[in-house]
Amino acid sequence: MIRVLFNKKGGVGKSSLTVNLAAISAHNGLKTLLIDLDTQCNSTAYLDAMQLKGANSIADLFEQTITFHLHRRPAKDFCQATKIENLDIIAGSERLAELESELDSRHKIYKLKEALQSLSDEYDRIYIDTAPALNFYSMSALIAAQRCLIPIDCDDFARQGLYSLQQKIAEIREDHNAELEVEGIIANQFMSNANLPKQIVSELIAENYPVLPEYVSQSVKMRESHQAKLPLIKMAPNHKLTKSLVGIFDILEKG
Repeated sequence: MIRVLFNKKGGVGKSSLTVNLAAISAHNGLKTLLIDLDTQCNSTAYLDAMQLKGANSIADLFEQTITFHLHRRPAKDFCQATKIENLDIIAGSERLAELESELDSRHKIYKLKEALQSLSDEYDRIYIDTAPALNFYSMSALIAAQRCLIPIDCDDFARQGLYSLQQKIAEIREDHNAELEVEGIIANQFMSNANLPKQIVSELIAENYPVLPEYVSQSVKMRESHQAKLPLIKMAPNHKLTKSLVGIFDILEKG
């Protein structure tokens, strides 16, 4: 199962959710791969894997598709172990920005999908973190994935952005990837004591958006987890926030 977390709006917690869901997957005994497609490399930093950005980053995997190689390195060569058992990463890279225009002009939009198909026997679950933009890399991820998770931060801008995002995903499904499904909308940084988040979530549900029934509350514990470079399932397994994330993972696994 390949899942991409995507939203064109920034600051909705894509990297935090990607890392924590992947870590929970690994904690449950599933061989899991995380791919960091954001030039900010937040997922890579969160997993304390910045030292892995050398010659085995996601930029290197893409770069070798631009020019002819008699012996092109297989995708599995770019997958490196993190400090968490069962969790590997293809580290992010700032060099993605330099490569984007050439990759796009050479029509390499399906190369990520080909790479992930070659890893189907290596991993039980693959999670892809994306930048807050509908660019070459997020398009590549949506073409490669089977499921899309959309985090929102429960404000009116997020709701408005969902309308255009839903249309774009429908276009990608029709033109490039018939398997792609919006698996769920994750209400992130949810403030249960405020009226607006509850109102927005209720309206989205009324409009038949697939809002997951487990909401992720706003908590300083997430920032502490970033600072410790340790996902919550390892740092604070009994915390309320961790239990919400585990709840989301269980919902996804039950289908």
